[in-house]
Amino acid sequence: MMSKEYFDRVADKWDDMRQEFFSDKIREKAYCIADLVKGKLAADIGAGTGYVTDGLTEKGVKVIAVDQSEEMLRQLKSRFGEKVDCRVGDASALPIENNAVDYVFANMFLHHVDSPSETITEMVRILKPGGKLIITDLDEHNFEFLRTEQFDRWLGFRREDIKLWLSHAGLHNVSVDCIGDNCCSMSESGTSQAKISIFIAYGDK
Repeated sequence: MMSKEYFDRVADKWDDMRQEFFSDKIREKAYCIADLVKGKLAADIGAGTGYVTDGLTEKGVKVIAVDQSEEMLRQLKSRFGEKVDCRVGDASALPIENNAVDYVFANMFLHHVDSPSETITEMVRILKPGGKLIITDLDEHNFEFLRTEQFDRWLGFRREDIKLWLSHAGLHNVSVDCIGDNCCSMSESGTSQAKISIFIAYGDK
């Protein structure tokens, strides 16, 4: 089973699963660092069922939600209806034109893609000049069961690599810091519990 099939399969219970993994503190930190302005347009990449999208719409920000899983987007669409522009898309070719959005958010998305550096470049492509990219994801870890059970492509990242990729993609004012919270997950066997620190990365185009 690949990542897409996994997320299609768990879409109807993802909201409950996600609450066990990490708290709403993650998205609140992301909104804060983005300095959101009502009426502007954001892309939520790897949107899932709308964890980040939910808070953005509450704050009056328009959202394009992108995910490779049709089932995840079906759940999101059922929650938000026409308020959100839902688009099925792959990390390597986001279905959004150049210089289109004011913000790009990617929460717990990067560790599922084939090429994180190329994905960051693709996310920068869709940002308007002056736009902001905010990534929240896992620090480097060694919990191998996440590869086989949740189909993670990467066991987190070194913050130095994230910073380098953001800079190479053309972003300025780049920062990568600890968000002050962890992602937690128990293996299916119950013999291993992951507790992984989460970083927040930021850059201006």
